[in-house]
Amino acid sequence: MIDLSPYLAAQDQVLLLTVVLCTAMAALVWLVSRRALGTESLAGVVTWRLALFGAVCGSGAALLYRFGVDVLGLAERAGNAPLITISGIEVTAVTVVVFVVLLGLAWYSSILAREGMGRALNARKLGDPGTVAAFSRLVQYAVGGLGVAVALQSVGIDLGALVTAGAVFAVGIGFAMQNIAQNFVSGVILLAERSISPGDIVEVDGRMVRIRVLGIRSTIATTRDDEELIIPNSFLVQSNVKNFTLNDDSLRVRLPVGVAYESDLDLVLRTLVAAAKTMPSRIEARDPVVVLTAFGSSSVDFEVSVWIKDPWRSQQARSELAFVVWNALKAAEITIAFPQVDVHFDPGVLVPKPAAPKKEPAAQA
Repeated sequence: MIDLSPYLAAQDQVLLLTVVLCTAMAALVWLVSRRALGTESLAGVVTWRLALFGAVCGSGAALLYRFGVDVLGLAERAGNAPLITISGIEVTAVTVVVFVVLLGLAWYSSILAREGMGRALNARKLGDPGTVAAFSRLVQYAVGGLGVAVALQSVGIDLGALVTAGAVFAVGIGFAMQNIAQNFVSGVILLAERSISPGDIVEVDGRMVRIRVLGIRSTIATTRDDEELIIPNSFLVQSNVKNFTLNDDSLRVRLPVGVAYESDLDLVLRTLVAAAKTMPSRIEARDPVVVLTAFGSSSVDFEVSVWIKDPWRSQQARSELAFVVWNALKAAEITIAFPQVDVHFDPGVLVPKPAAPKKEPAAQA
């Protein structure tokens, strides 16, 4: 134990001890937040700034106390002075500060819970990134809603009366905000069901898109042309949406091929199967399938299909499959048919038109 009484007065010792304790607490909070949340996360930055703000406030209060200012008495008198009265409840500065602080803590706690839950699930590999993000967002909403309820209750607001008034108010504005409420509820359903998650590849209105952000009101998706689409969540819930990566990310790529009627169909079948097997990007564990689909007007129609691992590259895979099929048919001297029309005229259909008589030149006088 270090005795500072020979060097500093009692009030100076209290001031020094307060400053040291505030600095140490700020440093401890910074180290803990850096290890648990990281230096680049929003929750980590907010934690460090709150710790620094608390250290400055504590040191400032100790400095005022050193010069004889009754900090606690001054804060008590200023905080308990009534500002306004609402329904018999006096609203003081302390009430406002407590309400704002609780709201800030609710917001901060919700972010902290979301990032902490995400880190914990990712560290233990308890789900894919989309599932982790969806579950973390639900935890954030739950913690934030609980914090807002506690903040309202702490300032004397009756939550029961608020719920009743909110129900009446909701009926009044329900028609005006029908779409917003519908999108909000749809967002909660998507987060709970996890039928669509960030990173999924889906088909919306005939266009393949990749889900980038799954929000509570709308979803942001990216097309293969790098276009950003903002999709209302109600559309994803109420419409038929094809999710290519819901259970697995394999996709079947199909290519129609038509050959001439003079072709050897057994040779065509063997050639198409061998060509499909040489495609580099297909899933080797699943054999290609070649079927004869129809006898067309100008060709015998086949369909070649293979499975690929990345649905996002389906266009490139279909082009790659077309190239290997073209080269294989050309090497086997198999003709790829194209539409042809033969016109036959029966005898007597075309009757030669008689030639027009020649006009004699007019005689000159």
